[in-house]
Amino acid sequence: MLKSFKYRLYPNKEQELQLQNTFGCSRFVYNTMLDYKINQIKNGNKKVSKIDCNNYSNQVLKNKYEWLRVVDKFALTNAIYNMDNAFRKYYKEHRGYPKFKSKKEHRQSYTTNCVYNTSKPTIEVSFENNKVKLPKLKWVKAKVHREFEGKIKSATISQVPSGKYFVSILVETEHIPIESTGRLVGIDLGIKDLLITSDGHKFDNKKLTKKYENKLAKEHRKLSHKVKGSKNWDKQRIKVAKIYEKISNIRKDYLNKISHQLINENQVIVSEDLAVSNMLKNHHLAKAIQDCGWYELTRQLQYKSNWNNRQYIKINRFIKSSQTCHVCNYINVKVKNLAVRKWICPACGTVHDRDINAAINILNEGLKIINLS
Repeated sequence: MLKSFKYRLYPNKEQELQLQNTFGCSRFVYNTMLDYKINQIKNGNKKVSKIDCNNYSNQVLKNKYEWLRVVDKFALTNAIYNMDNAFRKYYKEHRGYPKFKSKKEHRQSYTTNCVYNTSKPTIEVSFENNKVKLPKLKWVKAKVHREFEGKIKSATISQVPSGKYFVSILVETEHIPIESTGRLVGIDLGIKDLLITSDGHKFDNKKLTKKYENKLAKEHRKLSHKVKGSKNWDKQRIKVAKIYEKISNIRKDYLNKISHQLINENQVIVSEDLAVSNMLKNHHLAKAIQDCGWYELTRQLQYKSNWNNRQYIKINRFIKSSQTCHVCNYINVKVKNLAVRKWICPACGTVHDRDINAAINILNEGLKIINLS
C-alpha cells in the first residue's frame, strides 16, 4: 500500500535558494513544454508523448539553458509528466484545458523520485535527528512527528502561501486494517450540525470562517492599503495567509477526528452523494456550505474505508430523506422548509427529529443497495 507522510521542513538559506531555483526551473520547463505540445498539436502532431517531451527537454532545453542542469533532474521530468497528465485528463475526463503556471502564485511545489541504484537511497528520513535527506539539498531539518516502515518511492516538496516548506514522502508500506465491528450507520450532512448519525449522535459545526471573519476583514483591509508587490504588502499577505492556513488546519484536524471515529466504530457507512459545487450556487448558503468541508470529510471516509476494509456507500442525492417517515414511508412535503426541525408524521404519529430521521432513511437506502449487490 502507498501512504504519504507529510513533514514541516526548516531549510537553511542555501537550501532555501536551491528550493526556489527548483520551483522556478520546474515551472519554466512545464510552461515551455506545454507551449511546445500545443504548437505540435496545432501542426497536426497529436501523438507527442511525455517521453518525446522529456527527450526534447534533455536534448534541447538543457543545452540552451545551462542553469536547468543545476537543479534536480527528476523535478523537471515530473513537471513534464504532470503537464502530459493534464492533457490526458482534458481528453479523457473532460477537465479544463491545461494552463500555464504563473510565478506570481504563492503556492509552489515539485516532485522528485527516490533512486536505489546507488550505495544509499537519494531520499532518507532520520527519525532520531529530525532530518530529511533530499536530492541536491542533502540533509534538511524537519519536524518528523510520525515514523514509518517501508520503501520510499518519491517526495513532493511544497511551499504554501504563508511561506512554510513541507515535504510529503510517498512510502510503500504495510497497513494493518482495523478489526470488523459489524455496526452500520447512516450520516446526514448539515449546516446547523455538521454531521448527524442514524443513532442520534450529532457533531457540532465549528463555523471557523465565521469565527475568524472579523480578524480576516481587519487584515485584508490592511493589505488593501499596501502597494501591491512591495515588501510591506508581502509581509501583510503572509499574515492573511497564516489566518487562512490556521482555519484550514483546524478544519482538517476536526474532520480527521470525525472520520476516524466513524471508521473505528462502524463497518458500513452510508451518506448522500452531494453535488457541493452546485449547492455553492445558492448565494445565501454558499459561505456556510464551504465552511463545512463536506467534500473533504467524504474524501477522508472514502480512503479510510478502503484502507480498513470498511464499506462506504453514497446514495442518490435526490432521495427524499428528510421528507420521508422512516417508520411508515409517508412523504411530508411540508418538511421541505428548512425551518422545520421537528415534525409529527400525519400517518403513524411518530415524532421525528428532521436530521436523525434523514440519517435513518439514508442508512435504509444504503442497505437496499447492499442487498441488491
